[in-house]
Amino acid sequence: MIYEPREDSELLQRWVRKLVQGKVLDMGTGSGIQALAALENTKDVLAVDVNPECVAFVQKKGVSALESDLFSHVPGKFDWIIFNPPYLPEDIDEPEDSKLATTGGLVGDEILTAFLVLAKEHLTEKGNILLVMSDLTGEPEKLFKDYSWKCLENEKLFFEELGVYLLSLR
Repeated sequence: MIYEPREDSELLQRWVRKLVQGKVLDMGTGSGIQALAALENTKDVLAVDVNPECVAFVQKKGVSALESDLFSHVPGKFDWIIFNPPYLPEDIDEPEDSKLATTGGLVGDEILTAFLVLAKEHLTEKGNILLVMSDLTGEPEKLFKDYSWKCLENEKLFFEELGVYLLSLR
């Protein structure tokens, strides 16, 4: 299953178009919406996803892409890393095929936490992370404790509030 762009994707995409340039990694590319937005400002974009169906889908759109579980097969460092992580707490009634795109773990922050630990090694000295997450995922103060960060924009939906965050190395 390929994650269809929704409010979170569109919110993040606005900021990708405004800020992202240089060497870019689109982590968890899904439909490729963020990689395609980044390609409007730079030609140096690599999209990765754990789902081979997503990788093949974005490659057909002309995006350089590879299969990787987070950074397991990602070479090099990047000026920008974009991530729209699966950030919702596990719902035992959700079908397994959609959990890959939506569920961030039992609590909801496990994938994001693992990403944040590994991302440091893949950022250039002045590199940045641009990500979106839900208030259902956890508190930014705790999740982003190892980074300098700020919230760029919030959007309230009927059951959650989304935020776009800019993170950089301290």
